Amino acid sequence: MRQKLRSPSRLGWWLALFLPLALAAPCALAGDLKLEALLVWGTNDARSPDPDHKPVGADLLKKLRSFPLKWTNYFEVNRQQLAVPSAGAKRTSLSKECEILVKNTGSGELELVIFGKGQRVGHIKQALPKGELLVTGGNAPNFTAWFVVLRQVD
Repeated sequence: MRQKLRSPSRLGWWLALFLPLALAAPCALAGDLKLEALLVWGTNDARSPDPDHKPVGADLLKKLRSFPLKWTNYFEVNRQQLAVPSAGAKRTSLSKECEILVKNTGSGELELVIFGKGQRVGHIKQALPKGELLVTGGNAPNFTAWFVVLRQVD
């Protein structure tokens, strides 16, 4: 008596053909990565000389104070919402002197390039899970600093 082997092998072919497509579908449907970018100024002064700057929120303040930074006060200079396409990039201005380019590598990491006065001044590449922050920055005049903060938003 001869068994029919076509059915299991046919099932195997169907799985081999459609399983990769089924696994890739959630990635293709994921769409844009929604981010919030903040330009933050760090200082030991109690107030910002710019009345448009407001103190950062309590959660961000707590996080910044947990870092080994020497500043006691942090002020929000600008906040932008941006949507970065999957495996794409988005460039946005955070001030007249600061622009950022955010690349979604498509492999779970972001690449952040910072431009100051048109020149590239910083670059970082890392994962950014929901609920986490990507923080990078540099020194500014008069013992102050600037920071770019990225976080995912819904």
